[in-house]
Amino acid sequence: MLTLLARFFKALNSETGAWALAFAFVLGMIMGITPLWRVHNLLILLVALLFRVNLTGFLLSWAVFSAIAYLVDPISHAIGAAVLAAEAWQPVWTAMYQSAVWRVVQFHHTITMGSLILSALFAPILAVISYFIVSRYRQHIQRWFMQLKLVQMFKASRLFQIYAGLKGE
Repeated sequence: MLTLLARFFKALNSETGAWALAFAFVLGMIMGITPLWRVHNLLILLVALLFRVNLTGFLLSWAVFSAIAYLVDPISHAIGAAVLAAEAWQPVWTAMYQSAVWRVVQFHHTITMGSLILSALFAPILAVISYFIVSRYRQHIQRWFMQLKLVQMFKASRLFQIYAGLKGE
């Protein structure tokens, strides 16, 4: 866990673009909020690996939003139940469920459908917010933060030694 945290700070302080980190956070959020063993999560993992997003940001975001998912599940269930019970969409859901491919995707489960809709709605918001936070951190906070006495003491700790050892990777 210390290594993951050290790699996150390395990515935050690196030359990696702020949008690349924001995209990693968004992919991790989608994978964290939605149920894990679903086909769409395999696609998200494939996108994360193909586009070479920052894996540390992706994994950290996944871990954080996996913990948050338990709090969001009642909302996801309500959204999914409302969407799947909508009278206008019944022919679409029936046709999809009769196809073996769509049954494997499991969009007929209320939490899967609701959490996917919820994460798709919050994806642009998280992307903009995380871009703003990363860029503001790099512009204003990083220089001031490194001069704090607490940070100076941290630089003498084991975690910082792990962080410093990652520079060669």
